[in-house]
Amino acid sequence: MNTDASEHALSEAEQRVREIQTKLHQWAGDDPHRRFDDLFNLVADPAFLLVAWARVRGNRGARTAGVDGQTAYYVEAVRGVEVVLDELRSQLKDRSFRPLPVRERLIPKAGGKLRRLGIATVRDRVVQASLKLVLEPILEAGFLPCSYGFRPNRRAHDAVAEVRHFTSRSYEWIVEGDIEACFDEISHSALMDRVRNRIGDKRVLALVKAFLKAGVLAESGAVQGTTTGTPQGGILSPVLANVALSVLDEHFAAKPGGPGCTDTQRARRRRRGEANYRLVRYADDCVPRTLKEVPV
Repeated sequence: MNTDASEHALSEAEQRVREIQTKLHQWAGDDPHRRFDDLFNLVADPAFLLVAWARVRGNRGARTAGVDGQTAYYVEAVRGVEVVLDELRSQLKDRSFRPLPVRERLIPKAGGKLRRLGIATVRDRVVQASLKLVLEPILEAGFLPCSYGFRPNRRAHDAVAEVRHFTSRSYEWIVEGDIEACFDEISHSALMDRVRNRIGDKRVLALVKAFLKAGVLAESGAVQGTTTGTPQGGILSPVLANVALSVLDEHFAAKPGGPGCTDTQRARRRRRGEANYRLVRYADDCVPRTLKEVPV
């Protein structure tokens, strides 16, 4: 396929994906209790797989190989993109697709600690990216505005601006928090229960679970099972982490003194010496503004 034809095909695919994503997001927002039962065909749709490939190919990790030793550049130059995407589509359709273990890479952190990243194979990254294209518009509709990490059109700068906004308007205390080993310790059963609240397609649920249980090829060479957590560095992991951590958002939102309070209720709490607060979360880093308001 020549370059012009490739760009035209990708442009058409992106338009189709955007249109479907818009509909999914609208339907999910219009009915917060709706469960989506027929999504698997979208994950295996040629347009979704092509857009997923473009995302993987354009990512900084395109030069990094998973356990099979293949990079995105190898797929493009040797195997052929069309061949690989056709194979993936066939494997998804006949239910023979199985994700491979992620390759462990330990990255040094401040203080001498190590951050464990999981590098999936290119083929697995493409399927994860396609899953994300389908699931994210639905799951996004249920996330609260206090969450900023790994969400469309939301950045760390926006979270900081939110903190500054409230601290300049009578909130005087900021409490910074971090969930230790968050990506490693997420309960698979609890996470899947929350995903099932919106997703009813058993084939999609099985695919998500397969990625969670794919295992890790450690730097020592041993393959380890994964009973908890979602690999940090995976394309699907940030969305799943936000699903799990949205429990925290909802907990703060439902408590007295939280964002659901009216001005009258907040004023009454201030007179009683009780705190009003807001939560700002960026992935597993949060500022639970148990920010106590200055009485006025």
